[in-house]
Amino acid sequence: MDKKLLIKELIFQQGILPLFYNADPDVSVNVVKALYEGGIRTIEYTNRGEAALKNFSVLKKVAEGEMPGMQLGIGTIKTSDAARAFIDAGADYIVSPGFSLDIAKEIAHTSILWIPGCMTPTEIMQAESHRIDFVKLFPGNILGPAFMQAIKELFPEMKFMPTGGVELTKESIESWFKAGVSAVGMGSKLITAKLIEAKDYKQITELTQKAITIIQSLKK
Repeated sequence: MDKKLLIKELIFQQGILPLFYNADPDVSVNVVKALYEGGIRTIEYTNRGEAALKNFSVLKKVAEGEMPGMQLGIGTIKTSDAARAFIDAGADYIVSPGFSLDIAKEIAHTSILWIPGCMTPTEIMQAESHRIDFVKLFPGNILGPAFMQAIKELFPEMKFMPTGGVELTKESIESWFKAGVSAVGMGSKLITAKLIEAKDYKQITELTQKAITIIQSLKK
């Protein structure tokens, strides 16, 4: 299967894309292992600190050795230089908070999936013009499910994933899926600062299983 298609299918099957960053490589590895144990097969590690690139390389090595089938994406990519650095480090796909022509040009020379962030119909149209069929709605807490409902019919071929503000409740997740999204991005609502501080990786696994169960119930 084409790698881009494989990753999109994984995200859509999960219905959730967990995302996080932690400066400690050991904590980062344990969080990914907890997510994997909970049924996750692709995550977005975010480029939000000086240790991101080094930690990502560690995660890649551990995933290849201990987590069969895990696809590691890198998020918060805002420049073509950052995109190239993480592609060289083995990123399976790239996620951005917005749309960048420089990144679009950089990605065009690769076989890597790029999921840009969009907040307006203009940005979604720009993504479509670059043959992109899967975007992140960001920030989701500002846009809300009503925005998704309003634009869905305008972009029938586009797949959407809100990130930011999605709560780990059936009501919140259901409101987005009913509006027409294909998956939801979830960071601090799933991988909470409290759980990280306590190193309660078991609870992260249990919350992950809860999220997947909610999403699978909505798909039936």
